Amino acid sequence: MSIRIALENPPEFYTNLDVMKGHVVVTLSRHETVGAIIVKLEGESRTALGIPNDNSSTGVPHREMPSAGDIIYENHKILYKVAQAFPNESSPPQAGPITLNPGQHHFPFQFKFPFNNSCGNTEAMAKIGGVVNAGGFAPGAGLFGLGGIRVMDGTKQLMYAHVTKTLPPSFTGFPGEAEIRYYVKVTIQRPGLFKENWRYQIGLKFLPIEPPRPPKNNQEAYARRPFAFAPRTPPSTAPPSTKKRTSFFGRSNTPQPPAPVGGPSNTSSSTEVNLATPPSIEMSARLPHPAILTCNKPIPLRLLAKKLAPSNGEVYLVAVQIDLIGKTIVRCQDLVNNEVNRWVIVSRQGLSIPVSKPDDAVGTEVVLPDAIWNNVPLPNTVMPSFLTCNLSREYQLEVKIGLAWGKPDNASHGPNSSSFFGGSNRHKGKNLANIPQEIHLPLNFSNVQVFSGLTPPAELVEAMRQGRTRPARKQTSPNSRPSQQPQPQPNIPPQGVASSSRPAAPVLPPRPVVSTPQQQQQNDASEAALYPPQLQPGQDAPPYDDAPPTYEEAMAEEMTGPVFPSTARPAYSGVTDENAASSLPEKN
Repeated sequence: MSIRIALENPPEFYTNLDVMKGHVVVTLSRHETVGAIIVKLEGESRTALGIPNDNSSTGVPHREMPSAGDIIYENHKILYKVAQAFPNESSPPQAGPITLNPGQHHFPFQFKFPFNNSCGNTEAMAKIGGVVNAGGFAPGAGLFGLGGIRVMDGTKQLMYAHVTKTLPPSFTGFPGEAEIRYYVKVTIQRPGLFKENWRYQIGLKFLPIEPPRPPKNNQEAYARRPFAFAPRTPPSTAPPSTKKRTSFFGRSNTPQPPAPVGGPSNTSSSTEVNLATPPSIEMSARLPHPAILTCNKPIPLRLLAKKLAPSNGEVYLVAVQIDLIGKTIVRCQDLVNNEVNRWVIVSRQGLSIPVSKPDDAVGTEVVLPDAIWNNVPLPNTVMPSFLTCNLSREYQLEVKIGLAWGKPDNASHGPNSSSFFGGSNRHKGKNLANIPQEIHLPLNFSNVQVFSGLTPPAELVEAMRQGRTRPARKQTSPNSRPSQQPQPQPNIPPQGVASSSRPAAPVLPPRPVVSTPQQQQQNDASEAALYPPQLQPGQDAPPYDDAPPTYEEAMAEEMTGPVFPSTARPAYSGVTDENAASSLPEKN
């Protein structure tokens, strides 16, 4: 017996709205009785953090926290879809197990990737658990004569804080601490008390659709820094000193310098006067506003120099380094840890690009050539910015520039220099008055977004725009007030992600003073429910602004056909091996 999953034309990675088609290929060497073949499309966002020695800062009493050194876990089912590959859903519900003949059998299945994560829908999670459609969905006897399929216990997701966002990308950057994985699972149910079900799974990569970009404008985000070089010491006009030589009899043999021709000279040239005024420049780095970078695309950066003071000194750009800094926020229950990654996008030395010329007027702006970085794309290990329930990724951009007052010696700015901006001994043996004065400036963008480069379809963008402008659903009850907001849920963690909520003990809505029979029946049903919806008196559904954004999901389900051709997808390597075992420690 062997099981494998064969996907039809699998791309390098999947994205939102993709339709995954495949077959479960089962090869049997003898007759086997099968009750059902179940295929699941799952995605998990898992974190694990150790309890610090001093856990008093977590804000949780010690009696409710594990001891120091223990590991706590948080696992979010960001994607969970179930399909039955065999028998077909049109089969009679009371049909018994089916015996498969020896040989190879193919069972097709199909999934469509949603837009948002599924764990944020607490109402749907509360309905998942146990055996689904016993005796109906999965025909066959099963264990103790019970049909149906066993799914995850969705009520465990109600313990955590959730956000409703676009599905995050695949991610395995921090072994033993955090990972986001997507995979397809298949379970072949074998009816019988002593027969074990057959299981198989494969991993896959996922990269989400980017959010709608704002319309193009002329605005720019900038980081600027004015600076001025230190004044130089004027060169000495005294004749060079000579070593005094004394003869054996005490007579001095020091040669006398020749008398100047034409009498004493006053060599105070205009050049020396101008050199006494050091150059003053304002450097600025600019990005289109809002600051958005794109995966596998060059950085749309501009460098400008503005002359601030009159000076005949020449200023040159001698070095540039552009770093992308990624900050990953790992949250596990009430613990938070920050991890920092750094990518060196460009690092160039030995440059000699003029920044300020002697004849430039004060206030002159010079746009530096961008040929250094405009052909260098972001590495394929850079994932887009994302926010999910227990993980998030933010970015910063750091531009380091080196400037020199005076013509630099390019030969000394080689790759073998001891420091990034040149060697420390490259001017050894030279006259200090002739050494170019260098200054190094950092220009930082504290908040930069990185998009995946997968532009959403125009129909989806229009649907999202209409969904934002759609007014809130009006209340049909005469006792309800349109401006009434739903009650906030208790126990919201102080360090939780924005717009997150932590469902805790059920909070029943207060009864209205005047209730119709229909409202009374609805309230009774809410009291009997294990996890009642947080509704105001007389509400039959939450307002549109407070409900999960399922309008985009509905529009996405109506779209058919491939949204993004495989040839148009950029390279992405957020997961080293999607089929590797999880690096997180097992939960005891």
